[in-house]
Amino acid sequence: MTARDAEASNNDLLTRAFHDFDQAATVLQQSYDALTTRLQQMDLELAQTNASLREHLRETEEMRAHVTAVLESLDTGVIVADSQDSVVRCNHATERLLGVPQARLRGRRATEVLEEIRKDHGEYPLVLPTGVTIALSQSDLTDETGSLIGKLVLIHDVTHIRQLEDRLQRRNRLEAMGQMVGNIAHEIRNPLGSVELFASMLRKDLRDQPHLRTYAEHISVAVQAMDRLLSNLLVYTRPDCSRLAWQDTESLIREVLTLASHAMSSASIVVRCEVDPRVPKIWCDGGKIKQVLLNLVLNAVQAMPEGGSLILSACMAPEQISELPAIQLTVSDTGTGIPLELQSRVFDPFFTTKDHGTGLGLAIVHALVEAHHGRIDVESRPGQGTSFVMRLPQGSIQQPTLSARNAALVGRSVQTRPIENATEEETYE
Repeated sequence: MTARDAEASNNDLLTRAFHDFDQAATVLQQSYDALTTRLQQMDLELAQTNASLREHLRETEEMRAHVTAVLESLDTGVIVADSQDSVVRCNHATERLLGVPQARLRGRRATEVLEEIRKDHGEYPLVLPTGVTIALSQSDLTDETGSLIGKLVLIHDVTHIRQLEDRLQRRNRLEAMGQMVGNIAHEIRNPLGSVELFASMLRKDLRDQPHLRTYAEHISVAVQAMDRLLSNLLVYTRPDCSRLAWQDTESLIREVLTLASHAMSSASIVVRCEVDPRVPKIWCDGGKIKQVLLNLVLNAVQAMPEGGSLILSACMAPEQISELPAIQLTVSDTGTGIPLELQSRVFDPFFTTKDHGTGLGLAIVHALVEAHHGRIDVESRPGQGTSFVMRLPQGSIQQPTLSARNAALVGRSVQTRPIENATEEETYE
């Protein structure tokens, strides 16, 4: 092989080497380009995945915040326990109703919490020391497969429902009593009139025999007392508040204080009258509302045998308490107070803690206030005093229709005497 042939062979080898290198470089460039494209795709997919995760986390946080806001805005207490019966969540209403901080509930066994509530407050529905009545309900929490994942306990504030039930029961009792009293009063008053007539005749015939005349006078006094009792029963079962008119609130209150001034001065009682100047006139039966206030004032006087303070106030009822504009009248004393266990019965007919009286006074007060479409509540602390809070609609009201309890009394009028002096005869005992 000549030098020329050797050079040509080397050139061929070099050419093939460069060709192979070019092919390898092309393949490598293609692989690099493919890898770059794939990396770009992966970066894009990762960015999209991250964006989707961030959106999902944002939605989850929004949902969690929404659920939390809903739970915290509920008036119903909510306790959530996990599958091990451990409390993992509760809302503010639970803390408010039970009076137990949320931190003390978390981590405890739900069954243990419920048992402690029952032990402290009795059987369901439970009446708490605050006066709130609650009812408990519980249910299991399951997932899509039906597996148990926890427990849900709801604490319902049923105070208003219980109050409505009590009012309904009270009304039913009144209906039955109204029919009975109407018939009995009619049957008794006729012979009572005859007894009073014969007693007055005896007094005249026995004017020369004082010792016998005294017996006739005792008969007359007893007949008059029984007649007052019948009148009070009729007022209670048929509260007639038909003489409606606009009344100046402050003038009405001061008239009551004037009527009760003698009883208060003799008992060394300091009286304060507080009337908000923004309180408007009130649409009511002035005579009946004066009787209501007078009865409450005299009750307060009797609750302070050693003297004390009495406040008669008037203001607009808070909006959160009264849905419609209402005037709030309050009679407060610093007397002996009413035991907590008796406060729910003070408006019941024939219930009294006094040694005398029939127990109709506050029952009639309650009936007259209801006849004005109002309500009256008692707030008392034994040893510190009592407040009777009455709320009457500010505007015009319609005279309530007669219910079944008054059906037996239709056509029979109830005679009431105007109040001239704050004596026992003009107030409801």
